[in-house]
This record gives sequence, C-alpha cells and structure tokens, in this order.
Amino acid sequence: MDLTNLGEIGKGTLLEALGIEITEVGKGHVVATMPVDHRTHQPFGLLHGGASVALAETVASIGAYALIDPEKESVVGLEINANHVRAVRSGTVTATGKILHRGKTTMVWDIKIVDEQERLVCVSRCTIAVIKKS
Repeated sequence: MDLTNLGEIGKGTLLEALGIEITEVGKGHVVATMPVDHRTHQPFGLLHGGASVALAETVASIGAYALIDPEKESVVGLEINANHVRAVRSGTVTATGKILHRGKTTMVWDIKIVDEQERLVCVSRCTIAVIKKS
C-alpha cells in the first residue's frame, strides 16, 4: 500500500463502497471522512454503527501501516470496541485516530468520530497486530 497517494488507497475495497476518504496521515495520527448516506445508513435512516466501526478500524490500520517497515512487517486488526454516543442522519463524519501505544507486536489506537458540528458521534479503541513477514 502506497500512502503517498491517499486518494487511491481504497479503490475496489470497503473504503470505496462506504465512501471513506483518507485526508491526512502523519506519524501516530490519521484523519478520514465518511459520508452519512444510503451507503452508511441502517434501516431507520441513521448512521450504522458498523459503518462507524469500519471507519475507525480503517483509520487505525492505516495509521499503524504508516509506522511499520512494509518490507518486513504487515498489520491487521486484532480487537476493536466502539461507543456510539450520537445519532447522525446526514452529512459527513470525520474520524481522527491517535496512537496510544506502539509496541513491537501490537499498537493501540484511540479514534474519535465527530459530525460536521464537531459533536462526538463515536469513540473507539482499536488494537492492531504487527506481524513479521516470513
């Protein structure tokens, strides 16, 4: 995965299906947006919690990938939890992920998702496994 062209990362993946766009990747932080529309709604017209979790894990995974040597290592989600604290019907949500722990075999990320008024929508913590390539 080449992080130099952020617009190309999600082509043909869940990111494209949900409309997730990575807008910023730095050492230990990532920002991404996702529309709240027919692709990300649950049957009652609200942002689906699973879409928020997919956004959160995407942010953590890309952030972790940016911190490893991709020639020698890979990253995968190991565990994620999420608290959905505000309903959203439309617009765009923004996820900001920050690393809490960077170990040799795991990383822990804190992800906050907010609506367009900067109100907290979801808070998530994701553990990423760092796997040595053989």
